[in-house]
Amino acid sequence: MDSSNPTSSVGQVGELFRERFAELLPVIQKQWPQITQDTLTSTRGSFDEVVLLISDQTGRTATVIQEQLLGFLEVASDQGRRLGDRLQPLEEQLEQLLDDLNANLRPKIEQPVRERPLLALGLAAGVGLLAGLLLSGRRR
Repeated sequence: MDSSNPTSSVGQVGELFRERFAELLPVIQKQWPQITQDTLTSTRGSFDEVVLLISDQTGRTATVIQEQLLGFLEVASDQGRRLGDRLQPLEEQLEQLLDDLNANLRPKIEQPVRERPLLALGLAAGVGLLAGLLLSGRRR
């Protein structure tokens, strides 16, 4: 956040709060159980509205509420970053496995299809028909 421009900083906090509002909702409700989820969701994640709502219902100052909410937001952001850091190697590994699968399996599938296209088309139609019959039978 740009500390040289306070208006920009406040706008960024509000936007980040709105983006993370769904995951912050349980934490907010745990901290202030007297405020219902419906009342909180009616704010649509507006930082200022949530601050005013909590302040009005708890009697605490808006500044104290803001500091607590910013602390919750910081914890949620840190957890998100850590999760992203953990997922990065898994994403790379999955991408490598998909590339290997594509390189090894595609030629094995394409060759028989090119040699016998009518057989491949018939098999695909048969599998589609069978799947359709099975799925339509479940609906009855």
